[in-house]
Amino acid sequence: MSGADQELQALSQQLEQVESQLEALHTEVEHIRGQQSEIDEAIEAIDSLDSGSSVQVPVGGGAYLTATVDDIDEVIVEIGADYAAEQTEEAAVDLLKAKKDQLDERIEELNDAINQLEAQGEELGQEAEQRLQQLQQQAGGAGQIPGGGTPD
Repeated sequence: MSGADQELQALSQQLEQVESQLEALHTEVEHIRGQQSEIDEAIEAIDSLDSGSSVQVPVGGGAYLTATVDDIDEVIVEIGADYAAEQTEEAAVDLLKAKKDQLDERIEELNDAINQLEAQGEELGQEAEQRLQQLQQQAGGAGQIPGGGTPD
């Protein structure tokens, strides 16, 4: 394999890496959007429930119990690092909104990284195209195409 062929192969591998990284970032963005949807649902539930409301409580394995909300002003919310704390209804909603804001910031960071990788991928693609054209021009003058073939 010639040096030019190796260079094209290296560019191709770099493009594949960029595409793989882009896929991972897009997957992470979708995961975060799912978390945001869950937060929206939680906020809506907290806002719509009153003391005495009947709710379905997940107990695991796809099973639910029907329960009655004794006091809507006692909401337990995860505060991070697998810790949860009892909050008032208003404080719980504020905490959930703050979590959602943090997720928005993370999505912005990921979108910036996606934009940078897309630009990098474009540059690599253009560079590969230029190298391929150069090789074809050189091979045209020598009567051969890269890879050992001859022109038709």
